[in-house]
Amino acid sequence: MATNSSFNNFASSAEQTLIEDLVIESIRIYGHNVYYLPRTLNAVDDLLNEDDLSSFNSAYLIEMYIKNVEGFEGEGDFLSKFGLQIRDSITFTVANKVFNTLIEIPTGIFRPNEGDMIYFPLNGKMFKLMHVEHESIFYQVGALQMFDLRCELFEYSQEVFNTGVTVIDTLFDQYDFTSNTAIANLDSVDAFSDNEIIQTEADIILDFTEKDPYSEGGTF
Repeated sequence: MATNSSFNNFASSAEQTLIEDLVIESIRIYGHNVYYLPRTLNAVDDLLNEDDLSSFNSAYLIEMYIKNVEGFEGEGDFLSKFGLQIRDSITFTVANKVFNTLIEIPTGIFRPNEGDMIYFPLNGKMFKLMHVEHESIFYQVGALQMFDLRCELFEYSQEVFNTGVTVIDTLFDQYDFTSNTAIANLDSVDAFSDNEIIQTEADIILDFTEKDPYSEGGTF
C-alpha cells in the first residue's frame, strides 16, 4: 500500500527553503567566522595516493557553527614517546547554500574536501578536514541543508601557504626551513639546545680514567 498522497512531507520546495533559511540564520547568530582553505595538489603520488607538496593559495571567509560546544574533542594533550602530543579535534557545521555561494562559485568545488584546511581565528589554530558528513541531519523535509566537517589540529610539514591573508601565511614561519631567513636563524630556534659553552668548559677537563687512544690499553 502506498503512502497517503494527502500529505507532502518530502517534496515541498517551500518547506525545504524555509528550513534552509532557518539553518543559515541560526549559524549566523551562533556561529563563528572562519577561513576555508582549499588544497592545491602539486605532486600526487598515484601509488600511495598522497601529495607531499600541497599548497594553499586562497582563503575564503565563511560562517560555521561549532557542534562540540563544551570544548575540543579527541585525545587531548598527553605525553608520548615522541614528547608532548596535542590531538584536539573539532566539528564545524556549514550550510550547503552558503558553501555553494561563497566557495563553489569562485572555485568550482561543490563540496568540502578532505585535506582542506580551516583556520579558526578565535584561538589562532589551523585544523585539517578529515571527514565530511553530508547527512548529519537525514533528509529533513526531503532535503539536506548542511555539512558536518570533522577536523583535527593540523601538524605542519612544510606545506606552502600563499593565501593573501597575512595571519595565515605567517602562521608557521617559525617552523619553515625552506626560506633563507629560517635557515639563517636556525641556531636561535631553541636556546636550550646551544651546548657550545658546556662543550668548551668540558674540553679543558682532563679525565685520567679515560683510555689513551695513543697507547695499548693505557690511561692518561
